[in-house]
Amino acid sequence: MTGRRSRACLAERAAQCAALWQLELGDPFPDASNSLALAACLPNGTEAVLKLQVPHRKAEHEAAALERWDGDGAVRLLAHDRQRHALLLERCRPGTPLSALDQDAALEVLIDLLPRLWRPAAPPFTSLADEATHWAVTLPHAWEQAGRPFERPLLDAMLEAIDELAGTQGEQVLVHQDLHADNVLRARREPWLAIDPKPLTGEREFALGPIIRGSELGHGRANLLHRLDTLTEALHLDRRRAAGWAFVQTLAWSIDVTHVWPEMAEIARWLDEQMR
Repeated sequence: MTGRRSRACLAERAAQCAALWQLELGDPFPDASNSLALAACLPNGTEAVLKLQVPHRKAEHEAAALERWDGDGAVRLLAHDRQRHALLLERCRPGTPLSALDQDAALEVLIDLLPRLWRPAAPPFTSLADEATHWAVTLPHAWEQAGRPFERPLLDAMLEAIDELAGTQGEQVLVHQDLHADNVLRARREPWLAIDPKPLTGEREFALGPIIRGSELGHGRANLLHRLDTLTEALHLDRRRAAGWAFVQTLAWSIDVTHVWPEMAEIARWLDEQMR
């Protein structure tokens, strides 16, 4: 679908949802990835967010994850239209991202938040083992299509890590696989709420990956290792497995079709070192 047709389709869906839920729509939020998010107001004056998804694998069960959390550490799902891929969400006010805090203060928030999101695993969520198998199958092809943007030994190390980690996991829980510091917002109902889940069921160590690698709390190898050490120590998790899963997901997400993020390969190299 062309960009113009896609925008027209999203606008039509927004109008349909506004009529369905009697919403007054406002301006779109910037930087929404694979979605259109609009300020909205319900008839009773309650502020909300209308999120229209472009269907994609990572957010397939976003509504189900928000229902499972039921507002405990995450934004509330107010309504869901599966056919239109539309979610009506609680709005966070003032909405300041967690990345506005210094690194250690933000890590304290995440150390409190993560265990609240780790609910017992249950359908309909994709398992981490299945997702890792998907990465192992698709990334070598994407790597070739993108012109081999990083060294083959790094790709081989990722495939070896998947072989080692996927079948030896600990307890399976619901994990938010994109919980970086810009996906946690300051709110009124609770001090901080998670948004934009890309849910899987897997072991707890996997959930640390986006925080460990995320430059939102400071780039560079020293900052990355500080986050790895702080989180695994405070949450009593296996440091090597957390580094391994962060390495796997970082490299898997470093190529999207043929678009490459070179900085992700650099981060992956730092994480690969921690498994040796």
